[in-house]
Amino acid sequence: MADFKTLDDIGDVTGKKVLVRVDLNVPMSDGAVADDTRIRAAMPTIRELSDKGAIVLLLAHFGRPKGAKNPTQSLSLVIDGVADVLGHSVMFIPDCIGEGAKAGVAVLAPGDVAVLENTRFHAGEEKNDPAFADALAEIGDIYVNDAFSAAHRAHGSTEGIAHRLPAYAGRAMEAELKALDAVLGNPAHPVAAVVGGAKVSSKIDVLRNLVGKVDHLIIGGGMANTFLAARGVDVGKSLCEHDLVDTANAIFDAADAAGCTIHLPYDVVVAKEFAANPPTRTVNIHEVAADEMILDVGPAAVEALGDVLKSCRTLVWNGPLGAFEIAPFDAATVALARTAAALTREGSLISVAGGGDTVAALNHAGVADEFTFVSTAGGAFLEWMEGKPLPGVDALRS
Repeated sequence: MADFKTLDDIGDVTGKKVLVRVDLNVPMSDGAVADDTRIRAAMPTIRELSDKGAIVLLLAHFGRPKGAKNPTQSLSLVIDGVADVLGHSVMFIPDCIGEGAKAGVAVLAPGDVAVLENTRFHAGEEKNDPAFADALAEIGDIYVNDAFSAAHRAHGSTEGIAHRLPAYAGRAMEAELKALDAVLGNPAHPVAAVVGGAKVSSKIDVLRNLVGKVDHLIIGGGMANTFLAARGVDVGKSLCEHDLVDTANAIFDAADAAGCTIHLPYDVVVAKEFAANPPTRTVNIHEVAADEMILDVGPAAVEALGDVLKSCRTLVWNGPLGAFEIAPFDAATVALARTAAALTREGSLISVAGGGDTVAALNHAGVADEFTFVSTAGGAFLEWMEGKPLPGVDALRS
């Protein structure tokens, strides 16, 4: 990852105005921050710069105001949440460009932290308008991007500004890029990928990219049913994209050509309705009745998948194996996640997971803290797994 400048390369920042792109797009409840995970992720960078005497100016978006000012999507609403985590007061500046922003910045002293107003109140942000990027750059001396979750967007505050000021990766961005490099950039082989979720259609590009990079591709969730159907299995009433059977077969062929083994369940948990704790059966995949739906991977397959992970050095995980939101269809995801966590603990596996459902599933299994790295970025993590360039990352390359 030597092609990224980090805070280690930044030099003396005393009195310098450092624009830090962070992710403050946090869930709210009754006017207060309901989950401060994203705020906490930015703290190492904010504290380090503040402690070194920088004037720390936080850039972020909040919701989708579509280029117009909207008081319900003002970042003033998250100020208390940021201050609570930081442990001291944070100033709010009611614009992110122009004279209003400059006037707010002018009263700040070295070490102070301020949140600038929602970048998306300006249409130029999402259009990556050069004039908007110029205006952002005018209020700062240095740019730091610490928002990997927004790195797949070529916006003014994520990409445009990085070409106008000395640009660096913040600590959260640096950790994310190092973790991603360790699993798909320059990984220790054998590499396994777990890809789950409801639909193949949403992850075709992920699967196509992964078969050329990993040694074992474990497919779960509703997606697995489409692949089983492509292999001639009658999946009954299960969620299945029958129109994508040809796509699934093409992915099987690509995997064969690349020397990647695709793992599908051979025993499954079925029920006649998708509800909490209905009557269930654990059956061989060839025994699914016409009125039954596959809702989880069976215990024998999970044990076999655990053995696959034991043979691997690296794991990347995106998506649950079954309908994990409802018991008992969380069993396979929980069991395999705990196996991966145990292998990570003992030092035999580097494990990286990402995506909203995945983070929820790992938290549910009680092992999110035991993976090597868990990315909270949804779209950016998925596009990275697809092998697509991330404009906000590419703009930081030196």
